Order: sequence, then structure tokens, then C-alpha cells
Amino acid sequence: MESSEGDTNFIPFLLNASGTTFSPSGATILIIVIIVLLLLTAMTAGAETAYFSLSAKDINFLKTNEKGSARTAAQLLEQPKKLLATILVANNFINIAVVITTDVLVHALLPPTTDPVVAFFVQVICVTFLLVLFGEVLPKVYATQNNLRMALFSAPVLQAMTWMFSPVSKVLVSSTRFIEGRIGTRTSNISSEDFEHAIELTVGHTATKEEVNIFKGILKFGSITARQIMRTRLDVSGIDFDMTFSEVRKYCIEVGYSRLPVYKENLDTIAGMIHTKDFLPHIDEDDFDWHTLMRPAFFVHEGKFIEDLLKEFQTKRQHFAIVVDEFGGTSGIITLEDIMEEIIGDIKDEFDEEDLQYKKLDDLNYVFEGKTLINDVCRVIGIPSDEFDKVRGESDSLAGLVLEISGKFISVNDAVQYQQYDFTVLAVEKMRITRVKVTINNMRNVEEEESSEF
Repeated sequence: MESSEGDTNFIPFLLNASGTTFSPSGATILIIVIIVLLLLTAMTAGAETAYFSLSAKDINFLKTNEKGSARTAAQLLEQPKKLLATILVANNFINIAVVITTDVLVHALLPPTTDPVVAFFVQVICVTFLLVLFGEVLPKVYATQNNLRMALFSAPVLQAMTWMFSPVSKVLVSSTRFIEGRIGTRTSNISSEDFEHAIELTVGHTATKEEVNIFKGILKFGSITARQIMRTRLDVSGIDFDMTFSEVRKYCIEVGYSRLPVYKENLDTIAGMIHTKDFLPHIDEDDFDWHTLMRPAFFVHEGKFIEDLLKEFQTKRQHFAIVVDEFGGTSGIITLEDIMEEIIGDIKDEFDEEDLQYKKLDDLNYVFEGKTLINDVCRVIGIPSDEFDKVRGESDSLAGLVLEISGKFISVNDAVQYQQYDFTVLAVEKMRITRVKVTINNMRNVEEEESSEF
């Protein structure tokens, strides 16, 4: 009975706030409600600007971040149309609530004898000022300058709004798709291949081939991650922490690298890195404690863009980094030279040997290194670059393609077949396929067809 009596007393209390009997407590409640609504409309307006101005770098950061708000923001961006519909619906609902609440407050504060026309203009001016300033200008200016921060801050609220306005937003998204289907809206997406073609057309007649390739490298530079250009874990040469100085010295001469990671037990436990030039003052010593020359290792996530990594290399004066995955395991290494090669092409010094990527035995038989890219294999043997797209999976190299086709690890002299192509493994080192023979069976297929006719 007490609760019902309290509810019935609350209605006249609000009515008195908008009638002739003015209640200061009622006006205070209305002001608080308006402030809360303005904060919500500012958040939705700012979120709209923030989410749809995020760069590919910002989106990649959200996807690789483990914080709850970052994961929520990444999930919201997976359905951009639904997110936009939710923001627009929520913003309109809140604005209507602001108009109604402000109307009640203005009528409560103005004297009863006030001319209705004057009251109307006061209300319009107040509502317009509040909505434009706090619902448009301030939040959108802030979101433009701090889009990532605004996206993270508003993510939990937008998630709640998505659940609350889900029925309405689904109807809007469905109707939009229907209208687009009926009208036949066309979107023009310019791919990187189109940009590369445009570069060749505009500067190709005045620039050399190397200069055109540099332009293309600059174009793709901002979207390349460390994982795409790093030297994989299987190719990493590291020094065991328990090695003696004589063993380390011999190993460094063997591999020929100037910088090497130092590990304990395995490459997932990196203790630091060593620079071989630091050994020069101690080259004649046999019992020298080389661990004193170790330097701290520089770690980067495999999803980091090389554009940002290059800036870190410059500011921290680093040339070498350990690339780690989301679990902290070592994925590989990346150097400053690897990054620069993405722009200007391969850098060869006096110690680099020319790698024989393939050998043509005849028109139907080729021998490739296992690490040769699938696109290069297709180019060499003269077939379309998408010839193996159905079976290549996530593999980029010929060795990976062979494993994808076989479905298991295979040994030397084992062969797998796909359509008219035979792949024979010629060499394996450290559980890695290093040489593969590719045979094209076009002639054999023709003979089989002719024999089947007879």
C-alpha cells in the first residue's frame, strides 16, 4: 500500500512542476534529467563521428587489444550498418526526450501570464542551443580529434543501446537493403591494383621501372604488418644462452649475421640479443663471459603496421626486433632492412648470394625452392595466378601449397597431384620442404584422351 500511495503522490508532484503550482524540487529533477539526456546525445553523436572515422590502423588496434572496451568496439564494427542504425535511432529518441523535458521545464519556470508566443520562442531557442552545442558541435569536434578514445569510451553504452533498439535497427537495416536492391545502388571501390595501374599510366612513361616499383611500395606501405614481411621462426638463427664463448664465436662466423637473438631452452624464451661487433675487443679470449655483452631485446606484436614500427626503430635507434604472437610466443624476427625493402625493393650487399629460385628442366618440368611464392610459380610456368586459390588455404609459398593439398606432412620423394599438376618433394630440412618439382601433365592428358577414344 505504501508503494502505491507513493506512486500516486509522484504524479501530482510532476504536474505541479509544469502547472501554476511551481515546485523547486520538480524543476531540479527535470534539470538533472535534461543533463543526463544531453550527455547521452553527446555520446551518440560523438560515437557516430568516432567509429566511422577510424583508420585501418585504429581498427587493427581494436582487434588485437585484449581490453573489454576494445573487444566491444571491434564487435560493433563487424556490423557497421546495424551500428549506424542504432546510433541514429538512439540519437533521435534522446533528442525527442530532451524536447519534451525542456518543454515541461520552460512552462514550469515561466509565469502563467506569459504570452504563448514568447514561451514558444524561448523554448525553441533553449532546445536549439542545447542540442546544437552539446549534441552536435562539442562532441563531434572532440571525436574528430580523439576518435579512438571516444570509440573506446562509448563502446559499453552503444552495446546496451544496440540491445535496447535492436528491433527498430533491424527493421531499418532490412528496409535499407530492400531499397538498395530495388534502386540498384552501385558502390565504386578502388582496389590497390587500380591504384598501381594508375601509377603506371601517370608516371610510367617518365620514370624507370625501379621508380614505379618504389611508388607502388609507398602505396602499400601503410597497410603492411610485421607478420607479412618478418623472417619466420624456422628461419631464425639464435644463440643458446648456455653456449661457451668459443661456440658462440664459431656459430656467428657460420651464420654470418650481425645481430642474433639469445634464447633460453627455446625461441619462446628470449633473454636478449647480441651484436657481433661487440665481440671484436675479445676475439682472442677463450674464457670470456659473453653474456655481459647482451643487449635488451625489442619486442613487437605481429599485427603491428611496419609504418609505425619504422618510427619506433628511428626513435629508439633499433634495427632488430623480435616478433611475437598474441600468446607471447616468438613468431619470427624483423629488421630495418626488411622494412626498407618494402619500398625500394631487395637490398643486396657484397655478402649476399644470388638465390636460385627455380630451374627449368623442360617446358613441362620445373624445380622450385619451397619458399617460392605461389604467384611467382604461376608466373614462371605461365598459368593464371588464381589457379590454386581453391586449395591454397592461407598458404603463400609452394611448400605450404603442397602441405595444403596433401593434408599431412610428407617426406622426400612423396608426390601429390592437383588437376594436371604433380608436385614431388625433392628435399626436406628440419621438417621443412625446401625443394619441389612441379610437373605439368598436359601432354599426358592428351595422350590418355586419345587412347581412350580408340
